[in-house]
Amino acid sequence: MSGHSKWNNIKRKKEKTDGARAKVFTKIGREISVAVRTGVAVREGGGDPNVNGKLRDLIAKAKSLNVPNDNIMRIIKRAEGGEKENYESFTYEGYGPCGIAMMVETLTDNRNRTAANLRHYFDKFGGNFGNMGCAGFLFTEKGVIVLDGEGLDEEKVMEDCFDAGADDFDMGDDVVEVTCSPDSFSDVRQKLEEKGYTFISAEVEMVPSTTTPITDPDAQVQMAKLLDALDDDDDVQNVWHNLENEEDLDR
Repeated sequence: MSGHSKWNNIKRKKEKTDGARAKVFTKIGREISVAVRTGVAVREGGGDPNVNGKLRDLIAKAKSLNVPNDNIMRIIKRAEGGEKENYESFTYEGYGPCGIAMMVETLTDNRNRTAANLRHYFDKFGGNFGNMGCAGFLFTEKGVIVLDGEGLDEEKVMEDCFDAGADDFDMGDDVVEVTCSPDSFSDVRQKLEEKGYTFISAEVEMVPSTTTPITDPDAQVQMAKLLDALDDDDDVQNVWHNLENEEDLDR
């Protein structure tokens, strides 16, 4: 993905998130709960974001998605109290219409249900639900931080990003995309936060090494329906793909 379409996709993702607040709250709530319970289990801070780095990053992500602080605190307290849900993380792979490589990250309390639902979506909308490893080799795990760049000086932003430990920096259409290694993601995000930047999104993502367009209108419709079905599934946390022209989809 490059140029104008890249920034359009980032902005559209943010706008779609803002229009589906309840769904977003549910999904980020699951992530926070798992981070708290994992932190308690391995004695890495539990519900204390000053000690639990994963929780600290998720709180920042939740705030960037406009989740109210009261909601965040309630989720943390519930998780610390030993809520009964037992979510596990699984990442599934497959191909959408026209061979678009896809990775689907889930948090689920029933792996069989989730796998069956994902297989149904892929089959229904012209894709192929695959085995582990069938598409993952086309992606690289990276920390991806997207900042509001409106009114900012590009040279100053670049200096701050590299001082924070970023590997790469790209600025366009009032948006700044910063990438770093997954291991340094938390430190880079925190340093940029301390410098006063406004976050649009910040998380570790699977970034495609190459992208592929869909030009056939019927295939574009199928791809849009597949992505919508995945987004609407409460078990699905993230969907990564190598579609080049997502802005052409009617979503």
